[in-house]
Amino acid sequence: MAPADAPPGHLKKAVRQTRIEIAEKSSVVVDLRDAEMARLELLDDALDPLFDETPPDIDLFDRGISRGDTPRLWIDAIAHVAMARDKRRYRFVQDTRYGRKLLAESNDIAEIVEAVTHYVAARIIERERALAEDESPLHDRLYRSLQGSRRRWRWRMAGVFLFGLIFGSFALFAVLWIVASRLPR
Repeated sequence: MAPADAPPGHLKKAVRQTRIEIAEKSSVVVDLRDAEMARLELLDDALDPLFDETPPDIDLFDRGISRGDTPRLWIDAIAHVAMARDKRRYRFVQDTRYGRKLLAESNDIAEIVEAVTHYVAARIIERERALAEDESPLHDRLYRSLQGSRRRWRWRMAGVFLFGLIFGSFALFAVLWIVASRLPR
């Protein structure tokens, strides 16, 4: 059948059929995103007992689900759980200065809860160590270093003043000598 013999509206039907296919694909994508969100919400609920146990004075953790192109369950500012490409596996990752580090990956919520529990415990211990070091030799060393830099600054300023005083004296003597040599005798 030649293009001229094609019934009118053939392109219209093809465009309509393509639009229907695209709509079905987008609804599948929406369904997948909803499934991701539901899985992350299940994990979030499973983590409730862990975060109920954390001391209230520790504000390291800001747990919440971000909705976007890739939904994520944030544990803190640098660690989150997202779904893998197959949308059934949980991926617990941490952002580091060298890139993302995979901490755990599993289909089982209990395994991810255990990995998050270990991570939270490690972060609490890191915090305790950092707070303990605040009043340690590091604090004293920084204070002494600051005092040393002030002392060095004072000596530099005294040296600059003395250099200026000596240079000014020589310049004054040179000017007086030149003026005195030009005076008639």
